[in-house]
Amino acid sequence: MENSLIAEAYGRLCASWGSLKEDERDLRLERFKVVYSYNSGSLENPEITYHDTAEVFDKNSISNFSGDVRTIYEITNLKHAWSWLMDAVCSNSPFTLAMLLDAHRVLTAETYDEDRWAKGERPGTFKRGDYRVADNVGLPPEEVEPAVRELLEEMAEAMKAHGTSANASKNALTIAAYAHARLVDIHPFADGNGRVARLFMNYVFMALKRPPCSISVDDRMAYFGALNAFHVTRDLAPFKTFLQVQALKTWNDEVV
Repeated sequence: MENSLIAEAYGRLCASWGSLKEDERDLRLERFKVVYSYNSGSLENPEITYHDTAEVFDKNSISNFSGDVRTIYEITNLKHAWSWLMDAVCSNSPFTLAMLLDAHRVLTAETYDEDRWAKGERPGTFKRGDYRVADNVGLPPEEVEPAVRELLEEMAEAMKAHGTSANASKNALTIAAYAHARLVDIHPFADGNGRVARLFMNYVFMALKRPPCSISVDDRMAYFGALNAFHVTRDLAPFKTFLQVQALKTWNDEVV
């Protein structure tokens, strides 16, 4: 589907979301939370399955599990992170530095390996070592906090100016996409950067009354490619289009 058609379909999705009654929206979010949490976790840990994620959300435990215990912690953390996200959105307050660190703490509790722990890395704190990924993504540790503070200030200003104009859906998409892409580019943590970025993105979407988005693990290469385009060229357009497609897939608004 051409980008213009994707944008039109996404606009209809946002309009439909905005017209939902609160109880209808809550019902959809109840179904969404497991899909989103499974995909967000599985993008980084392929041992996470939809069945196990659903079981943790439903029963707070997994039956007949024989894998790495870290996987259970990660799924449990994803459940707690969803509750954290809903509370953060309901608070109707700007996304602060303290909130970002707390989100990371919730998502990575009990999951840091011995090597990271020995180096002084901790859930809920910025990285102490120079962890980077492909294409040299990530700032050195001493540059992380100023860059994150600048990003959060940008986000607060953009969300405050968002309003309810005719371009509101487009603006919300730009703000959420930039929040995600820039946080990944900074790479502020020793681990869990992607999970925090996806949570941050959906905070923006939901705070601005737009449908949250689940990034399918089946589309991981396209996801990384769109993020890399931003890293290399600072062009946000590929990632915005990617998120529109993922949102349409998430909510089955159209076959893309």
